[in-house]
Amino acid sequence: EELQSDRELAAVRQRGKAMQHASEELQADRVAVLAAVRQRGRALEHASEELQSDRELAAVRQRGKAMQHASEELQADRVAVLAAVRQRGRALEHASEELQSDR
Repeated sequence: EELQSDRELAAVRQRGKAMQHASEELQADRVAVLAAVRQRGRALEHASEELQSDRELAAVRQRGKAMQHASEELQADRVAVLAAVRQRGRALEHASEELQSDR
């Protein structure tokens, strides 16, 4: 079982897309999810609900793409949205309606 976990972690670090096939344990592991999101922002979609609400993970240096898969709470978080928008203006498309209309 430990060998399987090591393989999953290596796969996720190598290719963020592997997070979709990872165990629930790995999908809840902040370090593994961070590595995956750095590779592929969309990997946040396959993280645990708790990690989908993690401000840092949603704003990770992946051109703001992770915001699309962040929790609704985080999509309404001004600080997280601004960090994502600074990296990729289109991240605003995934912000709450309230923040989208905020001028």
